[in-house]
Amino acid sequence: MSRPAERRPPMPQRAGTAHVDWVRERLSERDWAILESLDRLRVLTGDHLERLHFSSLTGRSGEVVRGRVLRRLVNWRVIVPMGRRIGGGRRGSSRTIYALDTTGQRLMQERQAGEQPTMDRVRRPTIPGDRFLAHSLAVSELYVVLVERTPATGIELAAFEAEPASWWPDGLRGWLKPDAYVRLATAAYQDHWWVEIDRATESLPTIQRKLNAYLDFYQRGQPGPNGVMPRVLLSTISAPRRDAIRALVEKLLVPADELFAVTLALDAWLALLGNFKE
Repeated sequence: MSRPAERRPPMPQRAGTAHVDWVRERLSERDWAILESLDRLRVLTGDHLERLHFSSLTGRSGEVVRGRVLRRLVNWRVIVPMGRRIGGGRRGSSRTIYALDTTGQRLMQERQAGEQPTMDRVRRPTIPGDRFLAHSLAVSELYVVLVERTPATGIELAAFEAEPASWWPDGLRGWLKPDAYVRLATAAYQDHWWVEIDRATESLPTIQRKLNAYLDFYQRGQPGPNGVMPRVLLSTISAPRRDAIRALVEKLLVPADELFAVTLALDAWLALLGNFKE
């Protein structure tokens, strides 16, 4: 038996009020979770979305259902494929990169504004450069892995904020700009981290300046999130690059050895959870 044709919104080409209202009434709990993930991280691959929101489905069903849901959200202008795919053995939407489309942006504006909805202008996201995209997806991958790994540890991923929500005033009318802020928690303790994702696209002197900025922030007694100075994790892509950054840390004054941790990207989640101090 063939399924009935899926109803389409009345205004599929824009984020007008009638279209937004039509879509809002039809979004499932999982649809909203997808919007919230993209609002948090800016870009996610289809594989990321499957791991975050379809992991309860077994076998090929997860891929099939994910594809159907994502196509529906694309048709409704809630999310948009960015016109690029990343490498990998899997086909189709697992390799496609997604962001919030105009309707998705409007819906998240309304949700975050609560009783005082805003009508800020929204635009379709432009296709970012390769460097920005690789960096953003590395942040997204860390978030997804932490969501996957924390349940087995008894540690809660209490907060994960990507740029620009992760930025923090430096006390000198400027900003510290970590790529992510992570808060891990148990019933008795919380652990705070700022994360720098290094893709070896910046010079070592630039990394040195970042290290000095964090160390200076600490030495001036500036308060971080929740009044706590987070530790700083630097995640990088190769062992030689890791060793070079560790050499920079070793030249800094105490307590740099306690303030900074340097690891490979594949081990970043383990560095965060394995260094949990309770």
